[in-house]
Amino acid sequence: MFVKICGTTNEEDALLAVALGADAVGFVFAVSPRQVSFGKVRDIVCRIPHDVLTVGVFRNELPDRVVKIVRRAGLQAAQLHGHETPEETSWIADRVPTTIKAFSAGHPNLQRLKEYNANIVLIDGANPGSGEMFDWSLAEDAPIAGHKLMLAGGLNPENVVSAIGQVRPWAVDVSSGVEERPGHKDPAKMKTFIDMAKSANTTGQNLDSQGAGGLDAGGALDLDDELVDGPYNWEMDAWQS
Repeated sequence: MFVKICGTTNEEDALLAVALGADAVGFVFAVSPRQVSFGKVRDIVCRIPHDVLTVGVFRNELPDRVVKIVRRAGLQAAQLHGHETPEETSWIADRVPTTIKAFSAGHPNLQRLKEYNANIVLIDGANPGSGEMFDWSLAEDAPIAGHKLMLAGGLNPENVVSAIGQVRPWAVDVSSGVEERPGHKDPAKMKTFIDMAKSANTTGQNLDSQGAGGLDAGGALDLDDELVDGPYNWEMDAWQS
C-alpha cells in the first residue's frame, strides 16, 4: 500500500514521515491552514530521499505557475485539488513527472478521466482537508478503470484498514488524521497510520505494476514573484485558543 502524508509544514515532520515508511510527502501551496511557502518547501525537499514522492498541492492555480513551482522546488509531482479543466490538467501532466488529479466523491467529471491525462486519481470528500469522512461506496464505485486510485478524506489510524478493505485503493492519503494540531503532525498517529495501512489486506486493489511516475520533466524555468513566506496559521497560537 502506497502511503502519502500530506499537509506537511516543516522539515522535522517530513523527515519523520519518511523514516516511518511514508512513500510520499505532500506540501500545500493553496490557501490553507497548512499552506507553506516555495522557499520552505525547496529547503525541505532537498533533504528527502529521491525515492520518496514529493508532491506540491495546488488549487485553481495557473498551469504555468504550477509547473514552475514544481520544477524549481525540486518536487516530483503536482496534485491538482481545484476545478482544473481536462485541458489544464493535461498541459501540466505533459510537463511534470507525476500528476495527481483530485475529485470529490461522485463528481460527474470522473466519467471524463482519460481527458485529464493524470497518472493518479484522488477521491476525496466534499471539503478537502476537513478530516470529514464520506460514503466510501462512492469511491468504490468510481469509474476509474485504468487509473491508480488514491483515497483521501477523513482517514485516520482507526479507520484506514476498513477504508482499504472496502475501496481497495492503490494508495491512501492523510493529513489532519495524523495531526496533533493543524500544521503539526503527531508522531504516534503517523506511525500507527502507516503501519496499519501497510499491513492491510490489499488483495484485488486498484493498481498496476508501475510506480507513481509519469513523464520526464526537463529544463528549468524562472520562478517569478516567489511565494511570500508566512507567518501562516499553523505558525501562530490561534489554533490553541
